Amino acid sequence: MTSPIATLDSVLALLRKDPTGEADLERLAHEAHALPVGDLVYLVRTSDAEKSALLFRVLDKDQALRVFEELAPHQQAELVSALRDPQVAQIIEDLDPDDRASLFDELPASVAERLLHGLDADERAMTTTVLGYPRDAIGRYMSPEVIALHPEQSVDQALAHVRAHIDEPETIYLLPVVDGSRKVLGVVGLRRLLAEDGTTRVHDLEHTAVLARASEEREQVARRFLAEKLLAMPIVDGEERLVGVLTIDDAMAIIEEEDAEDSARHGGAEPLPRAYLATPILQIVRSRIVWLVVLAVSAILTVQVLEFFEASLDEVVVLALFIPLLTGTGGNTGNQAATTVTRALAVGEVRVRDLPRVVWRELRIGATLGSVLGTLGLVIAGIFYGLPVGIVMGLTLLAICMMAAVVGGLMPLIAKRIGADPAVFSNPFISTFCDATGLVIYFSIATAVLGL
Repeated sequence: MTSPIATLDSVLALLRKDPTGEADLERLAHEAHALPVGDLVYLVRTSDAEKSALLFRVLDKDQALRVFEELAPHQQAELVSALRDPQVAQIIEDLDPDDRASLFDELPASVAERLLHGLDADERAMTTTVLGYPRDAIGRYMSPEVIALHPEQSVDQALAHVRAHIDEPETIYLLPVVDGSRKVLGVVGLRRLLAEDGTTRVHDLEHTAVLARASEEREQVARRFLAEKLLAMPIVDGEERLVGVLTIDDAMAIIEEEDAEDSARHGGAEPLPRAYLATPILQIVRSRIVWLVVLAVSAILTVQVLEFFEASLDEVVVLALFIPLLTGTGGNTGNQAATTVTRALAVGEVRVRDLPRVVWRELRIGATLGSVLGTLGLVIAGIFYGLPVGIVMGLTLLAICMMAAVVGGLMPLIAKRIGADPAVFSNPFISTFCDATGLVIYFSIATAVLGL
């Protein structure tokens, strides 16, 4: 029996060969058909657009749809552009309206419009509804296909209603209960319906729903969704009328995308639009170069500080030995605070109005950390280089830890307040800021204690 790894290697070899003959295409189709969907998704993500399209053409309809649904919208858009319209029309039709809307966002307007008009009236109406919300609103990620129940229905009537429409919605495990104007009264789980007597009213089984308005910011809703451990969440308009449902797979996709973006920016880079192996070298360079230039310019401040205190260094050369220790301590302390506060902002544990509390808390944290490190610096530096130098080190470590913790905790809140992404105030930026400021603190304390 051929192993999956051998099959994957065969498909990779055929794609590198760029088969064009009928025999090669038949072999590619045969090898690809034996691969699991996960491997096919990997091949499409890590190959260029031309080879991805070539592989996609030889997949059967079911394989193609399953692979297409696993791709990010920008990858779907590249495939659509590389494939012939008749080939993708059925796939576009089979997508859920929210997934279809995300794909249309990535396509040229003319292509998106042509595909939209190719849909049947119901699918076009639902897709247009989703497209009507801003791109960062949760309404853009909801499914407008929902089975709703009436409170006066019996369990038997409710189950019959579910069976009659079971192929339409994305999920049926959580069913909203609405009144005549579609205002959400509560929700009931399918499991609860199946467990109850057929004559019981839906009203007697419903419980309070965890709702979100379609206009709310997507990340906040997705994090609330996961915090509540939901399978689905009803989405309502400004008048509490049901307009759609958010499912767990869409909530998790939002969080994964946001976390990937934050992770990249914390490292001083922009998130890549494609898989790493499929991204052109120059595009990766562009994603990294901006922050490197910013940091290089910012680092000049550190050089200027050293130049300003050059006389002090000449007088007490031993001070230069501790510069890497102090800059590293300041940068790490600031990064720890920034990462913690950014995460707390993301999950809703901290809000902008909590700024004074965050500053006060980080000041105390920095003072505690600085006291521990400062005591170690005082003892160790005092033993090897004399008590005055030990005092300089102890006081500097205390001051730098307090400064860096406050700055690291403050910057994400300032970013949130001005409407910027807190992750933009990434670790390299905070490190550079703390380096320059830390050196000023260091030499100021050394000048005062040593009488320079």
